[in-house]
Amino acid sequence: MADILKRNKALSVNPLKASQPIGGSLATLGFNRAMPMLHGSQGCTAFAKVFFVRHFREPIPLQSTAMDQGSSVMGADENVREGIKTIAEKSRPALITILTTGLAETQGADVHRNVREFREANPEFADVAVVAVNTPDFTGSVETGFALTLTEIIRALVPDAKEAGTYPGKRTTAWMQDDCMDAGGRATQGAVAEVEQRREQLPERQVNVLVNYMLTPGDLEALRDIFEQFQLRPVFVPDISDSLDGCLTDEDFSPVTIGGTLISEMATLGDALATVVIGPSLTKAAELLEQKTGVPTYALDHLYGLKANDALMSALAKISGHDVPERIERQRSQLQDAMLDTHFMLGQLRIAIAADADLLNAFVEQVQEMGAEVVAAVTSCNVPLLARIPVASIKIGDLEDMELIGKARKAQLVIGNSHAVDTAERLGAPILRAGFPLYDIIGGYQKTWIGYRGSRQTLFDLANLVINFSHEEIPVYRSIYGQKPAGELTDYPLSCH
Repeated sequence: MADILKRNKALSVNPLKASQPIGGSLATLGFNRAMPMLHGSQGCTAFAKVFFVRHFREPIPLQSTAMDQGSSVMGADENVREGIKTIAEKSRPALITILTTGLAETQGADVHRNVREFREANPEFADVAVVAVNTPDFTGSVETGFALTLTEIIRALVPDAKEAGTYPGKRTTAWMQDDCMDAGGRATQGAVAEVEQRREQLPERQVNVLVNYMLTPGDLEALRDIFEQFQLRPVFVPDISDSLDGCLTDEDFSPVTIGGTLISEMATLGDALATVVIGPSLTKAAELLEQKTGVPTYALDHLYGLKANDALMSALAKISGHDVPERIERQRSQLQDAMLDTHFMLGQLRIAIAADADLLNAFVEQVQEMGAEVVAAVTSCNVPLLARIPVASIKIGDLEDMELIGKARKAQLVIGNSHAVDTAERLGAPILRAGFPLYDIIGGYQKTWIGYRGSRQTLFDLANLVINFSHEEIPVYRSIYGQKPAGELTDYPLSCH
């Protein structure tokens, strides 16, 4: 059991965490035709948008209630109601999430009441799902904000078990058109047919997949391929691989997300064979979904490394009733070979890791499989998972804490997001960029970390960093009997006496 070291300073010198509203926005962006709205000042939303644009390098739909000095003191209920109405009128989204910021929480906003008042005053927008979530940025992190938002979306949009089981009889083409409209309220070309095709494909073999914040679009694409090899139809909740994957579209501009989990799919979660949950941060969301649908849950901490992926394959084999496909068996053998090839570089390597709890746990277990030692583990906030991460101690703090601990314990490699690059330089160690945000490299958001193939590539990346940046190489030997330049008299002895 890890020893949890609490914060012992009043401020963050070099902040590690991203805020809860950013996590809530990321969860929202994984749904089709969605719009997150931050209840706070315009600066709060602008700051979050900068994070997303620099990380994904895509236009990000994000709105603000634009609280000012007056509404901060007198109340901003009208800002919320008018904000929802304006978005519903102009953008025709399928989902709007209202995410509070530190300013709104300090002011005492009740966004849940605001949503009820909006519903009463505007029945014409009954087809627009509106979900309010309390995500103050003075507590928690991107991980907890993501989990809180996903929990509230499930609470609002997934029917109870007695109402579930409506697939496919109540799914009419007219009903599905509402889920496939563009910003102008028109059914996009081919969208209805695509939805019908997706729902007709292996309908009796649907599996719900709750995915946490650390899975990239590349991860979800790889995970979909794994499920389909077991002849299962995964429904990712949410699915940023379809909305934030960097794909060009035919539309010149869209004020809402293009792609992602269809809101209508939420009504089918009770028809699934099972629910696979990836990440301990989603425990409450998984418990709520199982309570509402009665669908059994398979919980996995992460999908990094050999042991974790073996657990995934065992679960999918049990759910599907099929043996593990030969292609996946071969990928497992390739990962084992990579472990043999890289253990010379990674065995006993001293590593410092700074990440939110789910990602921290994933990397700790993967590098420990290779015999590496985690000498510094720093995370953003205290969550139950920390107590069972297999390290001696975990510091709840910032990147300065990681730097001080890493320096004292002679860390040889750093794992962290782009904010940790300067820290790694001061430590004189290479860095494996991972997490959120990644703004100083191209395509970091699309990298595949999970599965046997992703885990194999991670080992290669770590080993290459060690090879290219190692400071402990054996120095080049130069013989004292080396050849002298032409014409220079030699001072070699004539005898060995």
